[in-house]
Amino acid sequence: MPVGIFRVCLLVITAIVNHPLFFPKENGTVPENTEEIIQKMKEREETLRLEQLRLEQEIADQEATQKAMEKAALVVEESKEEKVRWDMWTALSMVIFLLIELWRQDFQEGNWQDVGGEEDDIAVLGKAFKGVIFPNKAVLASFYEKRILGTTGDMARMREMVEGFADDLLEALRSVCNRDADMEVEDCMGVGSMYENWRVRKPFVCDLIVPFAPPEPYCFRCQTWCSGDSFPPDEQGYGTIKVCRADEDVTGCICDKTKLGEDMLCLLHSQVNTTRPSSEMEDLLCFKNTQYLDADQVMKWFQIAVTKAWNRISHKYEFDLSFSLLDSPGALKIKFKSGKSIAFNLTPVVQYENSDVYFISHFPRSSLAADVPSSTHWFLTFAVYERRFIHLVSKTLPANACHVSCLQILSFLHGKQCSLTGPSGLTNYHLKTVMLHLLQARPSQDWAPEKLEARLQDMLKFLEKCLHEKKLYHFFIGNGKVPAELGFPIIFQRAEPLNLFRPFVLRRDLYRKTVDTFHEMLRNMSALINEYTVHIPLAHTNGIRKESL
Repeated sequence: MPVGIFRVCLLVITAIVNHPLFFPKENGTVPENTEEIIQKMKEREETLRLEQLRLEQEIADQEATQKAMEKAALVVEESKEEKVRWDMWTALSMVIFLLIELWRQDFQEGNWQDVGGEEDDIAVLGKAFKGVIFPNKAVLASFYEKRILGTTGDMARMREMVEGFADDLLEALRSVCNRDADMEVEDCMGVGSMYENWRVRKPFVCDLIVPFAPPEPYCFRCQTWCSGDSFPPDEQGYGTIKVCRADEDVTGCICDKTKLGEDMLCLLHSQVNTTRPSSEMEDLLCFKNTQYLDADQVMKWFQIAVTKAWNRISHKYEFDLSFSLLDSPGALKIKFKSGKSIAFNLTPVVQYENSDVYFISHFPRSSLAADVPSSTHWFLTFAVYERRFIHLVSKTLPANACHVSCLQILSFLHGKQCSLTGPSGLTNYHLKTVMLHLLQARPSQDWAPEKLEARLQDMLKFLEKCLHEKKLYHFFIGNGKVPAELGFPIIFQRAEPLNLFRPFVLRRDLYRKTVDTFHEMLRNMSALINEYTVHIPLAHTNGIRKESL
């Protein structure tokens, strides 16, 4: 208790002592410094406010940085998820692409040119086929024997005469050419309808191809549309021929593909090998300022060489020789003193690698290469393999098989119709392609001679179906079922099928004219055949019946 009273007293005494009224003189300056204190307080307040703003700005920057980091992390996470999804879609797309590719190859190998069944044919055929008067077996047999069969002997004699003269002419051509500078000409080969024994319409014309090669040390480097580089659609079926030195590797160095500067030199090739004078390449029949063989230059060279060769041997023959077509390198005509004449084509070609596929510059009497992209583009011909295939298949067919007879009758009917209504987009090559497809698709026994009528109808049905679809594939290109015995180059078997009816897709007027001519031929078929058929008693023919194809 005393201690508590003491503490209270001590507190009171201290308060009294420290009261400002007891010390008036020491504290008299307080009112005088009030403004200075207030000013300092304001400055302090301003400093604190600025510090507060700085801290708030730092906090805002930290928050923005944190948000940016969170956003970046989110983007990275999303990109990872997107990449995973993209990888999944890529893998799925690759699987789908592989499945499509496998299906395409299977389609090319098995069904690349669908010949169709009877139900498909009935669904495709149009009204123009209804009520067509179709000759029966007896009428067709009589027509074939009277109009077509008798021409076989004439063709054999003409082939023998033309081949003998062509060999003599080419031998003379070699003698007048400079072996060190001119092209080297090889022996000729017969191709086409005259050598496949199905040509029916006169005048008979033999087609001979003559391979040639450049002089040493040069060689030809051939490139086709299916060799890997992309070719536009209008160049499908074509290729280019580059003239190179035999020791020149055109694929191993980029100096031949890019323009080096004037102060740059290829270390692999000397300046002599990489730069050749323009006149030297033109002497090698190349297009101006290029190394690519020019078809027009070849045509001029060949015509001049043939003229020189004929002048050397003309004294041995009692006939005249002239060019029947100036826009074809070797369209020749033999004129006898009696007034008769024989026409034949001697066409220069370039061999593709070590095969029997050839680059051909011109197609006489044909629309196959009517729209050549340029004179450096050469069309590929498979005529040698076509002849071999027909010969190979003929060995497996019954005796006197009707495949050639069908083609001859169809060619005759189409030619007669074109002479009445004008030319159409169909050619004899299209008709032969139809026969080749059916030869591969049908069993051997279906080509027995007594089935001539049925097979002729099949060819007409198949041709109409192709016209309806505007699609007729080349027989060899893209065909994986070519017999291995032919030794056909695998690069063309793996190529995309080549549609021979592509011009019908681009030119509607040509397509309409072709279809009208085809339908008109069907309607006139009976009259055209009966015109060349001897009268057959009704008991043998059972009349001429109407059939719907």
